[in-house]
Amino acid sequence: MIGRNTKLHQLMQYYQQEGSQIFVLYGRKEHGIREMVREFCKDKPSFYYHAPETSALAQRQRMGREIASAFQAGEPEGSYEALFQNAASQDGGKLVVVIDEFQNILKKDMEFWDAIVKRREGQLCPEPMFLLLCSTSIPWIEQEMPKALGAAGKKPDRVAKCGELRFLDLVRQFPDYTLRESVEVFGVIGGVPEYMRQWEKGRDIRANICTHILSEDGFLYHKAWEILRSHLREPAVYQAILEVMASGKRKLNDLYQATGFSRAKISVYIKNLMEFDVVEKVCSFETGGWQNAQKGLYQIADTFLNFWFRFVYPYLSDLFRLSPEEFYDCHIARELEGYLKRYFIKVCMEYLQLQDMVGRLPLHIHKMGSWIGKKGNIDIIVQNSVRENLICLCNWSEAEMTFEMCQQMFESMEQAKIGANFYYLFTAKGFEDSLVKMAAEDERILLVDMGNG
Repeated sequence: MIGRNTKLHQLMQYYQQEGSQIFVLYGRKEHGIREMVREFCKDKPSFYYHAPETSALAQRQRMGREIASAFQAGEPEGSYEALFQNAASQDGGKLVVVIDEFQNILKKDMEFWDAIVKRREGQLCPEPMFLLLCSTSIPWIEQEMPKALGAAGKKPDRVAKCGELRFLDLVRQFPDYTLRESVEVFGVIGGVPEYMRQWEKGRDIRANICTHILSEDGFLYHKAWEILRSHLREPAVYQAILEVMASGKRKLNDLYQATGFSRAKISVYIKNLMEFDVVEKVCSFETGGWQNAQKGLYQIADTFLNFWFRFVYPYLSDLFRLSPEEFYDCHIARELEGYLKRYFIKVCMEYLQLQDMVGRLPLHIHKMGSWIGKKGNIDIIVQNSVRENLICLCNWSEAEMTFEMCQQMFESMEQAKIGANFYYLFTAKGFEDSLVKMAAEDERILLVDMGNG
C-alpha cells in the first residue's frame, strides 16, 4: 500500500468507534482509492457493491440480489430500508459495507440516503455497520452532495478526499534513488500511487519515460486522453487549453488569444478543469508590493498532464514518427531541467512543513506561498501569525547557487515590498564559496544542500 497510511488510520479510527458510521471517501481513481479500500477491508467482515449508472428501480433490484446472495437472506421487497435490515455480520461484529460510485444511487433515489441514516441510528438493525461510500466524481461530491443532503442530521460522519501523495511518499517508494532522481520522477508522474507502482525502480528517468510514456504499449501512453475523456466532454477543447497553459501562458487573456475561444468559453472550461483537480488558480503571496504582482494566473495541477502537454502533445507527429529514444533526446532532454524547477520548489515547501512539524524552523508557518512578480519572483515566502518572514531561494538547474542569484532575490523583495527575518537558501548543486562565508557570518541565513542524499 503506497503512501496511504494516514487515510487508513483515519478509516480505522472511525471504524473502531461505537455504533454505526457513514464515511465518504472520494478522489480520482488513479489516486488509489479502491486499492486502499481493499486493504482496509482485510480481516473484517465486509460487503462490496459497485453502483452502475442505471434506473432507480434497477439499482435497488441489483443491490437487493447481491445482498440476498451475500447474506443468505431472502430478497427484500424493493425498499432500501428492507435491504439494509438484511445486511449484518454473522457474528454480530461491525460489518463494513462498501458502496462504490454511490452517487449513481443518490442522484436518482434519496430513499437510499434516508435508509442508511436510519441504519446508522440503529432504527433498522441494532448491529453496528461501517458504511464506506466511495466516489470518483469530485465535482458532485464537493458541490452537489451538500445540497442534496441538506439537514445536518443527514450528513456523513466524515468526508475525506484522496489526492496525490507527498514527495516524501515517493522517496520511500524509491529508496535507491538519489534525492535529485526522486525530484525528476516527482516532476513527471507526481504522487499518484498507480503510476508509482509501475515505474521501474532500477531504471533511470530517460529509460522509464521512453518505455512507459513514449512507447505505444506504455502504461501512460494513452493516460492523458483517458483522464480527459472519462471526466470531460469536448476533450479537443480542453486539450487546446492545456497545451497553451503548459507552454507558459497562464493569464486568462493569453489563453483567450492563443486558443481563439471566447473569454466566456475559456472561463467555463477552466472552471470545469479546476473542479476535476486538473487545473489550479495560482495566487501570488500578498505583500506590500501587490501592484507589482501577477494576478489571476492558472497552471496545470495534475503533474503527469503538465508533463504530457508540455513535452509530448505539441509534438504528436514526432511521437508517431520517431523512436521513443529519439523523441526524448529531441524534445525532452534539453528542457527538462527548467521544467523541474517548479517541482523542486514544491519539494522545498514540503521540507519546510516537515521541519515546522518537529519544531526546527525559526518561526511557525501561518502562511506559505510564492510571490509572482511582473519582473521577478520570490520562490517561497513563509510567514508566521505576527508577520515575521522567512524568505527562500531555490536553485535547481544552475551549477551552483551564487551571490548574484541572491541579489536577484533581493531585487524581487524590493518590488514585493517585503523584508525578511530569516533566509533559507536551497540548492540541488552546491553553493558558491561567498555564500558559504556569508551564512557563516550571518545566523539569519541557512544553507540547505538538497543534492546530498
